[in-house]
Amino acid sequence: MPTGLELIRDEMRRQHADALASLEQARDVAKRVADSARATGRLVMLGMGGSQYMNRIVEPLYRAQGIDATALVASEVLRAPLPAGRRTVLLVSQSGGSGEILRYVERPAGAEERFGMTLNGDSPLGKALPCLIAAGGPERAFAATRSMTLTLALHGAILRALGVDAGPLIAVLEKPAMPKVDHAVEQLAGCRAVIYSGRGVLQGAAEAAALGLMELARMPALALEGGQFQHGPLEMLGEGIGIVLFRPAGPDAAGAARPVEVSRAAGSPVVIYDLSGEAPLKDAVTVTLPKAEGLAAAATVFPAMQETMIGVATRRVKGVGEPVRSTKVSDGE
Repeated sequence: MPTGLELIRDEMRRQHADALASLEQARDVAKRVADSARATGRLVMLGMGGSQYMNRIVEPLYRAQGIDATALVASEVLRAPLPAGRRTVLLVSQSGGSGEILRYVERPAGAEERFGMTLNGDSPLGKALPCLIAAGGPERAFAATRSMTLTLALHGAILRALGVDAGPLIAVLEKPAMPKVDHAVEQLAGCRAVIYSGRGVLQGAAEAAALGLMELARMPALALEGGQFQHGPLEMLGEGIGIVLFRPAGPDAAGAARPVEVSRAAGSPVVIYDLSGEAPLKDAVTVTLPKAEGLAAAATVFPAMQETMIGVATRRVKGVGEPVRSTKVSDGE
């Protein structure tokens, strides 16, 4: 019987090949979702856990295509339903069995045009709605790794149908960056808690990384958008509070300087996943990655994120990837 960590490693080994296959096999349904979103002008993406954070990554990319896109937590929408109206709803569940997603499917659609996104075509979601279905079958490991990359690829199929160039994403999936993260692991393994922070598409990646660290290393972690991080939470900085920044390419690259300065002055160790293409910032452990933007930026940073959270977890806990009070498919209801 493989261990939890062995299952995670197996998923990671095939995530990029499966993502490339997913991007191609989802073309037809992706076009239907894109056509619907263009027609309604409104795209609501619902998910839980890692699925929600993948939706958060692509939210600004859909908006850039003129779609009024919002990523919402499914359990919140069950309690505060959306007003009646015409819109496209994309229900994202990596397992296809999340309880909150299935409860939403049971509600009358009204004027909504509904689609799904899942790794499991035989799941309740896969059978209930027209779905973008990833290649390679469901993810077996507890913490999301391969399923994140595949969900990103399925969103990439929709964005391509909306006119976005998929070339940069394909290039990353064909030749993923695998940087050394040993120094990042050393900085974070002894911390009491970790704060992740990014902007734009990389904020969703920060949220996914925080979830992964909580699941695998069983330690407190939270993710704060770059601006939000500086509106009060700086007060919690200090020894034992690790900071992980996602430094994007473009104008926002300069915005990482102040958080580094303030964090280091307070005694917090700082790790930067740097996709800016610019010179590294002083006083931080930098994981240098190829310059990338948009969906390609998220795909580029995923392997480094995964290796870091696994490295920290193996330093802190026994039975990495073997949950003690959670399940792979959850029903928070």
